[in-house]
Amino acid sequence: MKANALRDMSAEALSEKVRELKGELFNLRFRLATGQLENTMAISNVKRDIARCKTILRQRA
Repeated sequence: MKANALRDMSAEALSEKVRELKGELFNLRFRLATGQLENTMAISNVKRDIARCKTILRQRA
């Protein structure tokens, strides 16, 4: 997700997005452990998106 799109979101929406991304990261890690994950870069991409959201939330605080 692009940082510009995240900056347009409210603080509540960003917090919800972080929660959603953490759930997705959990599912990806679970699929990796069971051998069902084909694209391992998806884990890195989700981690980056979480970091982007948290950075924007921290800048606003």
